[in-house]
This record gives sequence, structure tokens and C-alpha cells, in this order.
Amino acid sequence: MTDITRYETNQRMSKVVRHGDVLYLAGQVGIAGDSVADQTRTCLERVEELLALANSDKYRILQTTIWLADMADFAEMNEVWDAWVPEGHAPARACGESKLARPELKVEILVVAAARPPVGERAR
Repeated sequence: MTDITRYETNQRMSKVVRHGDVLYLAGQVGIAGDSVADQTRTCLERVEELLALANSDKYRILQTTIWLADMADFAEMNEVWDAWVPEGHAPARACGESKLARPELKVEILVVAAARPPVGERAR
């Protein structure tokens, strides 16, 4: 059985869960009250930090789900997203509208990524 490793865990959740070579990130949000673009940038910065913590990076993202409080913000979010995603490494992605945890939040991003094998292990 493959081990499960949890990062930055509290009673409610882990920010990252690793199962085998797959990383599951908790939803990342921006700073309440910021613009959609700024919240998206903050989400993506947090995604990068969590991926680095678990030995991965944005080039290894497999799937992303993006929740917007209002689909009218789709173009503004996409402008930031498109500038951030490395060319040739776009993940599978879905984007939908959802009521988020607080009314001031406009964007939430969930990520599934591949982890790098531990040092000394060969990639499968």
C-alpha cells in the first residue's frame, strides 16, 4: 500500500496530501476584498509555495478546478492565469461559479499535481 503524507495539517484539513506520486492541494484563496486579478495572483503564489513544499512545481500540475463567485470575472481571472501557466504545460482545467466561504472572496483554486520522486529514486 502506498503511504499517505500530509503537509501543514490541522484538525480541519491538510494543505497538501501526497498519495504515491500525486499531490492534492486544498483550495487556495486570495486576500478578501482584493480585485479578482489580485486574488488570482495570490492563489497562484500560494499554489507554487505548497507545490515546492511537497517537491513539485507548476510544470507538474495535472488538473485544476477554479471556482469564481461570479462568472462575469472569468476574463479577468483568465488574464492572470494565462500569464502564469507555462507554455506547453497547461493542465486539464474546469472553471465554474460557486458561492465561496466568505462574500469578499472571488476566486478559489484547487490543484492536483505530480510530485517528483524522492531523491535517489528513479521516475516510474
